[in-house]
Amino acid sequence: MNSFPPGMKRSNTPNMEVLGAPIGDNLFCAKFVANQRAKANGLLSRLQQVGSQDPQVAYLLLRFCGSFCKMVHLARSTPPSLVAEGLGIFDRDIRRCFTECTSVDVSDVAWMQAQLSPSRGGLGLRSLRLHSSACFIASMGHFGIAFGENHHLEQSLIEFNGAAQLSSMIEDHQFKIIFDHTSSPANCDGLLSVSSPHASAWLSVMPTPHKYLHLDPPEFQMALKWWLGLDTSQNGSSCSFCPSHALDPLGHHALTCKSGGDSIFRHNSLRDTFWESCKLACIAGQIEAGSGLDVEGSRTRPADTLLPNWEFGKPAALDFTITSALNPSTLNEASVMAASAAEIRKHVANDEKCSRLDWVCIPLSVETYGYWGEEAGRCLDRLATRIATRTGCPKSSAVSGLYGRLSIGLVRANARALLARSSSLS
Repeated sequence: MNSFPPGMKRSNTPNMEVLGAPIGDNLFCAKFVANQRAKANGLLSRLQQVGSQDPQVAYLLLRFCGSFCKMVHLARSTPPSLVAEGLGIFDRDIRRCFTECTSVDVSDVAWMQAQLSPSRGGLGLRSLRLHSSACFIASMGHFGIAFGENHHLEQSLIEFNGAAQLSSMIEDHQFKIIFDHTSSPANCDGLLSVSSPHASAWLSVMPTPHKYLHLDPPEFQMALKWWLGLDTSQNGSSCSFCPSHALDPLGHHALTCKSGGDSIFRHNSLRDTFWESCKLACIAGQIEAGSGLDVEGSRTRPADTLLPNWEFGKPAALDFTITSALNPSTLNEASVMAASAAEIRKHVANDEKCSRLDWVCIPLSVETYGYWGEEAGRCLDRLATRIATRTGCPKSSAVSGLYGRLSIGLVRANARALLARSSSLS
């Protein structure tokens, strides 16, 4: 000890704190974690107050500011055997805060889903206990790399790309557990659909009311229940618009019901959001083009939105269609098959009409959970490129912004349809 500079703080006990991390025995580390939890719980209490007014804002603050990030330094710097129990208790604190903020009671399986990243159909409320080992292994590996030690771990981390891929492997295993515990093919399809590309874009949208990016508390609560596969009906009650149909727990009937005008509202909402995005790219066009073309008296229009000079100098007739992965005809194929089938139906209905006008028919097919068909994906990517070029923002920002606006509009319309048919909430 005499070799250290006189002004350096010294400890004569085996327990100490260094750079915000505990070093010592089990009891000391457990007390340290408990103190960190107490500090974090102050924020969680305030988030619950926010949630009573705006659950969407409270959820985003919990996800990005009050959950995993509050303890990740501890997980990276301390062996999991010393802090796993405390981190598990903090996970329960997060679950309790989520329930209080959103007024959504989740089952154990639904909470496991909520702990997944949004790209896997979760809510991004990652479990510290589950991921603490990945965090610590990656941190130790990078420490060894920095000091030229631990070459075997260095090669392993290069192969697994650090904590990110280790955590990805944990989530893959967690997803499989949830999938194996689902009770029906419809639940399986729902889980696959919420984990499809861009389906979760609504969960990361900044809730800005004047830009129609904000969900009212009842809408957000219903959207969360639907997203996590919780019961959205009232024990098999009947649809308020067509009493001969019973409501199903996953909301399939409510989201495909032709009565009440909700399907029209949802369709027009997506069309109008897309149209506003075209304006960002300075693309001129026309809405609801091509009516009155069918000599047999058909009222269908081949273009919800008509964009000039879109493909090889030809105008593009973009026609929105919303389908459900829970349709009996596409059950067990999830959202990909449902969106592809909808694209085919639109081509059959509109190709001949568009050909007479020398237009290109492009179906914009989207599944109720938010998976976009292949043709729609190419169209949206091209629109995002034009928005990025026009506004000067990065292409990735244009893509996330475009899908986010469309996704929040789709989820809002879905939540309203579910609420309108729930006798307990309407």
